[in-house]
Amino acid sequence: MPTLLGHHDVKDKDHWLASPKREEFFGPHGVTNIRTFVDPQNPTHVAVLMDVADMDAFQAAMESDEAAAAMEYDGVLPETLVILVEA
Repeated sequence: MPTLLGHHDVKDKDHWLASPKREEFFGPHGVTNIRTFVDPQNPTHVAVLMDVADMDAFQAAMESDEAAAAMEYDGVLPETLVILVEA
């Protein structure tokens, strides 16, 4: 099961941290062990670390309207999203 790190900018760190959308969106797609991180020098730069059961399903989910809606709700700036896969 690959571990992914996604980092991006958000409009409001506190809203992003408190949001239930990560679990609501990723859970049904087989993503587990979701952990959140905040850059102490730039609190609008955040990251998630997660375990992904099926990379193809994850990629398809990330390209969906559901993902876009979840990112919008969370205040994610999608143009800043970078996803890294553990090597």
